Amino acid sequence: MRRAPAASQSGMALVVGLILLALMTVMAITGFNIGRTSLDIVGNMQSRQEVIAAANSAIQEAISTTRLFQAPEAIFLNPCNNAANTRCYDTNGDGTDDIVVALAPQPVCIQAQTIPNAALDVDDLNQAGCATGVGQTYGIEGAATGSSLCANSVWEVVAVARDLITEAEVVVTQGAAVRVSTDEIGTHCP
Repeated sequence: MRRAPAASQSGMALVVGLILLALMTVMAITGFNIGRTSLDIVGNMQSRQEVIAAANSAIQEAISTTRLFQAPEAIFLNPCNNAANTRCYDTNGDGTDDIVVALAPQPVCIQAQTIPNAALDVDDLNQAGCATGVGQTYGIEGAATGSSLCANSVWEVVAVARDLITEAEVVVTQGAAVRVSTDEIGTHCP
């Protein structure tokens, strides 16, 4: 039996070993990059969700106050950075603002419609204040007819929120139905 010289066999093993080492290194680097990319995607989604939550919070605050229909150009009493209709949020608790939300443009009344007296439930204290008896006529069933002192209004509130760190930005548009005095619809509603 003949044997091949030892020198030619050891050289081939070295080449195969180096190729396998290079392949394993490429696979490890690829795995690391995929993991890092996934982490970046999750971080970006978290930033986006925080910005959306801040925008929704500012909208809820705006539609929860009478300043929405009394002074839509200056809803927040203590605006962020002294800019009208803005709110700042510190999401990580470090004492610096992370997200700025601006109601831009200012909330707009889309429509308003006076509520007829006949549509009111005068037994409900919230609705009884809208009823009026002045100049009323009464229908067949004895219900007051004519207009009440209240109107249903529909508002559109647009919030633009931006994360100051990641620069994630979203625009959230929300409609809101608000019952207002008929005296106030003439100022800001069509």
